[in-house]
Amino acid sequence: MIKVLVVDDSGFFRRRIGEMLGADPNLEVVGFARTGEESITLTKQLKPDVITMDIEMPGMNGIEATRRIMAEQPTPVIMFSSLTTEGAQSTFDALDAGALDFLPKRFQDIAKDIDEARIVLCDRVRAVARTRVSTSAAPAPAPAAKPKPVATPRPAAVAKEPRTVSVNEKPAAIRSRHGKISLVAIGTSTGGPVALQNVLTKIPADFPLPIVIVQHMPATFTPTFAQRLNTQCAITVKEAQDGDRLEAGVALLAPGGKQMLIKANGGEAFIKIEESEPSLTYKPSVDITFRSVSKVFPDNTLAIIMTGMGADGREGCRELKTHGSEVWAQDEQSCVVYGMPAAVVDAGLTDEVLDVDHIGAHIVKRV
Repeated sequence: MIKVLVVDDSGFFRRRIGEMLGADPNLEVVGFARTGEESITLTKQLKPDVITMDIEMPGMNGIEATRRIMAEQPTPVIMFSSLTTEGAQSTFDALDAGALDFLPKRFQDIAKDIDEARIVLCDRVRAVARTRVSTSAAPAPAPAAKPKPVATPRPAAVAKEPRTVSVNEKPAAIRSRHGKISLVAIGTSTGGPVALQNVLTKIPADFPLPIVIVQHMPATFTPTFAQRLNTQCAITVKEAQDGDRLEAGVALLAPGGKQMLIKANGGEAFIKIEESEPSLTYKPSVDITFRSVSKVFPDNTLAIIMTGMGADGREGCRELKTHGSEVWAQDEQSCVVYGMPAAVVDAGLTDEVLDVDHIGAHIVKRV
């Protein structure tokens, strides 16, 4: 049995979550807390396997409560948040505080009916329950990164254009047993926001390749997430827009709720953003993006699958691997959920399996 503590100041929401979790024979709700302070006390007393935590509560909010729990009684936490710009900022603050995953408070945002929402919730609880949470105290919020300096405009005659990447460009300096790499493509889901921060902050500003990223995330969250990463990283990180060119040292994040494809025209690679078919589970989808990559950079892509539920990315990696590209996966020990990486590893598609703390440095060394 997986023991769950439900934390929310709304009695209605506590009951609803309790009923949904209680319908799963493998889950047991062992307590309810109405405030952040109560959640800390009950976590120590009941020692739950997982906590569902509301962000906005009177007194101590869910972010501070999570930080205290991680310092005093480390326990996997799933946050409930609103799908707004403000909710996105608070959610990322909660992930920085140690929360492992998040779900929208409006169940209709993740499911067509209450039964589907119950399945999603219970699946997430079971997934994070397997995660080992660090016993060290959670760090205080990181100070805001200094804004990147704005370059003084140069005269037009000497202005330097951003270096776009030609489809056929294969710099002689970039070699390995798999040949040359012209693009880094990353796919991730549950646990991805923290893992991506870990990886991308290790990449220098003069990184010679473009990066494309698919993170399963709601549409209202991806702009904030991209901006957040951009302030933390030496490279430029932005939410991808239709028509964006692939540029060295620029990471493009797939917008939530849509599909991101890589296209080529006149020897230049660029982004195509399309509406997603309603029937598709993942919006954006790693498989869809990676398959499009295989048509433009078939044998010169470094594809990396990191923490996440399910198997999205496996078939895209299979196609890339078939054409001669390279595939890495995050290892089980450092994943929040070893689902997507496991699917790629079990399919025999990986060239490297790495701890998340080592992926960034290995990318830099690889190119």
